[in-house]
Amino acid sequence: MSETKQSEKIDCYKCQHFYITWQASFPYGCRAMGFKSRRSPAQEVVQTSHVQCLLFLHK
Repeated sequence: MSETKQSEKIDCYKCQHFYITWQASFPYGCRAMGFKSRRSPAQEVVQTSHVQCLLFLHK
């Protein structure tokens, strides 16, 4: 499922699930987790779960 190690920082721009929403209030989104955010979805995941994103798929 995950192609990254826990110690690596995830770059959402390199993930298949990442997209730009074009909404000024929530410009970034993750299709795999189904949410939009003001900052990188991977940063939101780490802040809320204290674990690196497990759904990252390299483009």
